[in-house]
Amino acid sequence: MTIFENTPSGYSHTQKAPLCWILYASALACLLLAYSIAETPVLYISGMVGLLLGLFVAPAFHHLTVEDRGDRLAIRYGPMPLFRRTVRYADIESVRVGRTLLFDGWGIHMSIQGGWVWNLWGRSCVVVHFKNGGTLRIGTDDAEGLARFLEGKLSE
Repeated sequence: MTIFENTPSGYSHTQKAPLCWILYASALACLLLAYSIAETPVLYISGMVGLLLGLFVAPAFHHLTVEDRGDRLAIRYGPMPLFRRTVRYADIESVRVGRTLLFDGWGIHMSIQGGWVWNLWGRSCVVVHFKNGGTLRIGTDDAEGLARFLEGKLSE
């Protein structure tokens, strides 16, 4: 499910995906493993990993919101605001619609193609090339709309 708004005053798009449920399932598996074999001290680590996944990581990846903030683009995972970033429009050289590689996966990390990937789900993305030579791939299920919006901002 997505929430989309593309108006003359700005851009706002939220992509929701099942990544958080995969993380919740992993957390539950870690907790069950730690509980079922509690005699082994090493498995306490499994329980701690489960708690971290369930309490902090999974709630941070329910959705990915990309929105206009006047002079910059804000990118944030949520609802727990652990991971967010802004990109000044003045720092962008060019944008294009692209696709992440299967190896790029989901989350926040360096891409084997170079630059950073911020992706929640799927392979569609907008590739942002910066004036300093850096690259950012923003995963979205509205790649055409985001690229069109950013191209409009660059032509202003």
